[in-house]
Amino acid sequence: MPSEFPFSSITASATPASPPDRAERRSVGVVVERRRVDNPWIEARWQPVMLVPADPTLPDWTVLAEGPDWTRHYAGTAEIALFPTEAENYKHNLDGGSPSAYVILRSGGPAPGVRLLAVTADPGEIDAHAEAGDDVIEALPLPIPLVLWMDGFVARHFVERPFHKRKRDRADPEALALRRKTGPSQHG
Repeated sequence: MPSEFPFSSITASATPASPPDRAERRSVGVVVERRRVDNPWIEARWQPVMLVPADPTLPDWTVLAEGPDWTRHYAGTAEIALFPTEAENYKHNLDGGSPSAYVILRSGGPAPGVRLLAVTADPGEIDAHAEAGDDVIEALPLPIPLVLWMDGFVARHFVERPFHKRKRDRADPEALALRRKTGPSQHG
């Protein structure tokens, strides 16, 4: 397997009306473990266990290691994309003490019955997937080269926004008072 996390800065096809995509992307390989469980309803549990440098020569779901009740697979390659508009989320990820990448697996599809959906460094993006139901989401330690890359990205794109405390409007006690109807009576 390669020993580096390759860098690619991809720009969208820029038309005169659309600005170029300023996102930066890195490819990663994902190692997933299948562990047999003692449960009458499910045969096994799938869990992402490690990020490794992407290896385009290795087919998806290649078996890397086996034991009596477990198998480790190279699930495939995914792309971590960093967007300037999400720099604040990446900063929170870095400042949290243990920077993470979040791997999302989804049930279904051809054998082995699970697929690598995405890898992201944005904790805010995970909230949307957590509500999807059956997705397996695992936070994995972000390898040092990717931490340095994300730190540099945040340094270039994060803009501190000043905190503005909102002031409440004063309550108008007269607005809540009962009013007597004026004008002709409807009865009578």
